Amino acid sequence: MDYATILYEVDDAVATITLNRPEVMNALSFDLERELHDALRRAGADPDVRAIVLTGAGRAFCSGYDMSAATGQNQSGPASRYPSDVIADWYERNYEELDHLREIWSLSKPVIAAVNGWCMGGGFWYSLACDITIASTDAVFAQPEVRMTSSSIFLFAALCGWKSANRYALTGDHFDAAEALRIGVVNEVVEPGELLAAARRLGRRIALVPEASVRLNKAITMLGLRAAGLDSGLLLNGALNALAHSSYGPQRERLNEAKAEGGLRAFLGARDDPFRPEPFGPRSAKPGE
Repeated sequence: MDYATILYEVDDAVATITLNRPEVMNALSFDLERELHDALRRAGADPDVRAIVLTGAGRAFCSGYDMSAATGQNQSGPASRYPSDVIADWYERNYEELDHLREIWSLSKPVIAAVNGWCMGGGFWYSLACDITIASTDAVFAQPEVRMTSSSIFLFAALCGWKSANRYALTGDHFDAAEALRIGVVNEVVEPGELLAAARRLGRRIALVPEASVRLNKAITMLGLRAAGLDSGLLLNGALNALAHSSYGPQRERLNEAKAEGGLRAFLGARDDPFRPEPFGPRSAKPGE
């Protein structure tokens, strides 16, 4: 496949996949996800690749699903006057999103997320699903979409505990790399200029271990977690995602009216301005405020 929305390179046993839509902060589109998962399978099948690094071009790892390209209820209101049609559409879409994350766990090779800058929504989900996550000091994490009636992900609670998951999933608040390290979202925090080097260095270190050992020990961890109930949590997650996305109400209607009048920037302003300053990150309060 010739890639239009990602970059793919292999060097010294490490494949690097770079989300490459910097003009929209690497927002997830249908084409990007299709190419991303083709590249993951390509790396998984390449005997010269022992580890995979996933990162983003520009000032973001990934800003989440591309709202500017979205249609139907996600942007302008119910796509059908029948609730059953809206729920069915979201049901199919949400389970496909969760299947994408499961594919990372099914790979025989570890995937290391190198999180630079903004890591939001669906991009945050991808960072959670990766086997190891390294963040730069300028990384900012959040699920701001919950502020417009949307869903979190069970992986957050499974990884960080329900107290931490509730703190951020119920508000959509931003949190920075230091907070991400404290609650267990990331393994390590490094300076921005060291991020890719650190991720690739870890990938090469993993490559020193026999392939069968890496493959089987990843399987022990991921299959064990899935057998212990992670998959059951995600099955429920998918159904509740569809209900959350289908719960169109007056607050979402107000946001859509703002978008109709002023575009996506106005939509995001109406959604997020009441929550500023954020607790962490570049939009947090300055000392003394």
